[in-house]
Amino acid sequence: MPEDMVVRTRGVKRIYHLGKVVVEALRGIDMEVRRGEYISIMGPSGSGKSTLFNMIGGLDKPSEGRVYIDEVDVAQLDAYELAWLRCRKIGYIFQTFNLIPVMTALENVTLPMIFAGMSLDDARDKGVELLERVGLGTRVHHKPFELSGGQQQRVAVARALANDPAIVLADEPTGNLDLKTGKEIISLLKTMNREKQVTIISATHDLKMIDVSDRIFWIRDGRIERVERRADVSIEVGEIEGE
Repeated sequence: MPEDMVVRTRGVKRIYHLGKVVVEALRGIDMEVRRGEYISIMGPSGSGKSTLFNMIGGLDKPSEGRVYIDEVDVAQLDAYELAWLRCRKIGYIFQTFNLIPVMTALENVTLPMIFAGMSLDDARDKGVELLERVGLGTRVHHKPFELSGGQQQRVAVARALANDPAIVLADEPTGNLDLKTGKEIISLLKTMNREKQVTIISATHDLKMIDVSDRIFWIRDGRIERVERRADVSIEVGEIEGE
């Protein structure tokens, strides 16, 4: 197995039992993601992309199959080991931002570092640096309700990078943003991907993501329908947006 492989899934299935109804959210997913890649998982609502996102992020476990992060089988980890992995190896960005409302931008960003054992002073210094990097150097002491949606998502990006993760998982990161702000967040994610060589895996239906992706995994009915490289995708995103 190549040393630069950061994520592997093998035969991943996720089955939910809703009373007498059986829902197959994932029907056998095999995928490999290399370190430093920008991957978009795309598909219609209900296709299974967010379920796959949760499998990769250790937020849920497969009914069958295996998920490997840096060749560690996530399903074999106990609660403590899984918490360690999520804290240090994976950064998360959610559609709804998931910031703690009573905390400032800086406090939201430093919290993962404190959990990881960093000193308060070092966490503050690094938090300020990250917020400056995402364009919020003048907003470090503002609370979420004092920030726009785009600014809150920038805080979420900074927080995701707090512990220098190998992977950043972004679940519909532009879903609650207007077109212009969504483009800014996508551009910011690509910049972080290039500068820090962090692997970004985004579950999205936003076609603007195609332009910054190295590869696109198209999912339908719980299966990978096809995988395309950006250079091979003929969609003109600007034309779709009517620009």
